[in-house]
Amino acid sequence: MSTRRTFAALAAALALLAPALAQSPQPSPERGRRSAQVEGAPPIISVNARILPAMAKNGMVVSQEAKASRIGVEILRRGGNAVDAAIATGFALAVTLPRAGNIGGGGFMLVHLAATKQTIAIDYRETAPADTPHDVFLDAAGNFVPSRSQSSGLAVGVPGTVAGFELAHRKYGSGKLTLAELIAPAVALAREGIEVDDDLADSLPFIARRLAQYPSSRAIFLKGEARPLERGDRLVQEDLARSLERIARGGSKGFYEGETAEKLVAAVRAHGGRMTAEDLRTYEVKERQPVRGYFRGREIISMPPPSAGGALIAQMLNVLEGFQLKELGHNSAAAIHRMAETMKFGYADRAEHMGDPDFVRMPIAALTSRKYADVLRGMISMERATPSAQIRALDLAPFESDQTTHFSVVDAQGNAVSNTYTLNFSYGLGLVADGTGIMLNNELDDFAAKPGAPNAYGLTGSEANAPGPRKRPLSSMSPTMVFNNGQLEIVTGSPGGSRIITIVLQVILNIVEFGMNAAEATVAPRIHHQWAPDQLRIENGISTDTVALLRKMGHEVREQPTIGSAQTIHRTGGWLFGASDTRQRGGGAVGY
Repeated sequence: MSTRRTFAALAAALALLAPALAQSPQPSPERGRRSAQVEGAPPIISVNARILPAMAKNGMVVSQEAKASRIGVEILRRGGNAVDAAIATGFALAVTLPRAGNIGGGGFMLVHLAATKQTIAIDYRETAPADTPHDVFLDAAGNFVPSRSQSSGLAVGVPGTVAGFELAHRKYGSGKLTLAELIAPAVALAREGIEVDDDLADSLPFIARRLAQYPSSRAIFLKGEARPLERGDRLVQEDLARSLERIARGGSKGFYEGETAEKLVAAVRAHGGRMTAEDLRTYEVKERQPVRGYFRGREIISMPPPSAGGALIAQMLNVLEGFQLKELGHNSAAAIHRMAETMKFGYADRAEHMGDPDFVRMPIAALTSRKYADVLRGMISMERATPSAQIRALDLAPFESDQTTHFSVVDAQGNAVSNTYTLNFSYGLGLVADGTGIMLNNELDDFAAKPGAPNAYGLTGSEANAPGPRKRPLSSMSPTMVFNNGQLEIVTGSPGGSRIITIVLQVILNIVEFGMNAAEATVAPRIHHQWAPDQLRIENGISTDTVALLRKMGHEVREQPTIGSAQTIHRTGGWLFGASDTRQRGGGAVGY
């Protein structure tokens, strides 16, 4: 059933057809003005809702690509749980969303098990090869050379996606479906081909020059020497299908050893990289304790380092809880000012303290403590923006006690997965390892090549995030869940590079603080400040009057078209409400 209708019609239909409800792939911009609730209709949808989310009773998958979401829902229908559906969706995205979906990258997964009320953080972030010196991205004079960390084989981290998915399936899947069964839909899509849709066609021209450098990439995504595939063309990925089949037969050994591994190493080393067969064979997934925070009576659970997301989201929510943002008004100048100042302090702490927890000790308890938040809040002027140059990470000892994709899954039992994985840049390095169909990442640009040197996203870092053997670069990926009275309420996350953390923060604020439904919370204009550079970035849609007030307060405001692409499920009143961000074409919130 489409959600593209008025609330009155929707509510009436739900009352009659709730057991058979099916989802549309996008929220719809419809207006409703009915004051009476219809018995059986979802209780959370405001009668004044401007935008409606997709709705389901039994399960939902929300991702950036509708075909992948439908594959995940079909796994739920076949008796798989949220983990099974997430894995099938993730492999499918490697075919249907090649700029971000991947088996040649890495990421983070949160898994919530309803029966035991346990939430697990799975870290399958890429690692640096064992032969990675501290100065790997510097020239002989000690200067940072961006091309080394962004467009050479030195940029490629050891991929973690396949190992992460295998571990999640083995330990937390339903046991009803084999890994091969979860991979099979992706194999079929790769071999039979997919029609190039608007989203894929729009992304290729921006990357065509980089893809054209490599014959292996050019043969898949371009026509002739440089012209990208166009709408209606067919994208066939036979080599990728064979690589997926090797994983289906042999599990992660079908990727990290044998034919695929040999070809990955050959491609990386042919372009100046240091990866070896041993690096692939010895890659390890890490299970870690999630970061936990609290806001307005909710528990917030998110990723720990090497993701900076969980700690910063918890810290920022602690600070913002002391402001009455709802009374100030959503996206008012006063509310945006308080949010932007809070973000500055968070990103200053990110630059100073964060890195790989296997190599660096980090003051997470201090960063997420309410006492520390009280100190930061007291340093915020309500009238003037504090220049970033005047903000430095504090002594925490007294408090110690662009291209990425995200998908969210919830099943009928309340199990959930929040997964964010990446190739770093759109289409990663742009290099498909010859004979594999696998797009390689350029994830090692997320290291701090030298203290204070900005990476491609403008983020700086300290020695805590320096390159080194087998280290995992610091990330902003922030798969997150929110619990209300112990019950799963929100599953969310987003791509967006350095902006991911503030995107997730604002989705949570929009639902919990401002009372929006999932679709409204997703499409609302966003802001972002990351301390350095000292710029307040805002999306189109925030009023010119508000912008003028912010500039008067001392903010250097930069407008930009879009910030991220959140994929969110809101679970309440026995219903699932999903929203796939309309900032990116082709997304899908699908349920049953």
